[in-house]
Amino acid sequence: MPYPPQHHATTRERIIRSAQALFNRRGFTAVSIDDVMEHAGLTRGGFYAYFRAKSDLYVEAVAKGWSQWNGVSGNLSASEAAKQLIDAYLSRKSFDDIDTSCPMVTLPGDVARSGQVVKRAFEGVFIGMVQVFEEALRREGRPDATLPLAIVGMCVGAMVVSRSVEDPQLADGIRAAARQAALELGGWRDSDDAASSAIARD
Repeated sequence: MPYPPQHHATTRERIIRSAQALFNRRGFTAVSIDDVMEHAGLTRGGFYAYFRAKSDLYVEAVAKGWSQWNGVSGNLSASEAAKQLIDAYLSRKSFDDIDTSCPMVTLPGDVARSGQVVKRAFEGVFIGMVQVFEEALRREGRPDATLPLAIVGMCVGAMVVSRSVEDPQLADGIRAAARQAALELGGWRDSDDAASSAIARD
């Protein structure tokens, strides 16, 4: 009995989601193709009908991870989108959600030791985030090529460090401090000072 037309796309998506979760939990180098396919409930032999290599799968997993951040803007203005990206990236929800979190937070060590395909995928996510802040500053009449790099580096670094400490209050404090500093750097500071600590609760 032939598979339905959507079977290929559905199975491919299933493999990508499996890889995203495993890469984020255990790292790129520690996860094998067998691991990904077993986690997806599939056999290894089917992998090459969808991907040429594990690095190609990583590219797709990274794109999947970035899509959730790229979609936070909705119909917001450029500055509102920038503020919302900072809030979403440094939120408790993002902190707790390992399986679908940003690959820049969970995989930087692995990426540094990987080949060009993997590094380019990682770089693409970083640049995508930078462009959100560049656009906000440009539309506000404050174009700046350096500031967005600092904001993204701060957000990513804060999540990496907060995920690496044991004390939950310290982890919350790191993210809250980074959020406040990122908003101040971009000129998007909240009028309500209490909002700067909301990151620890949301």
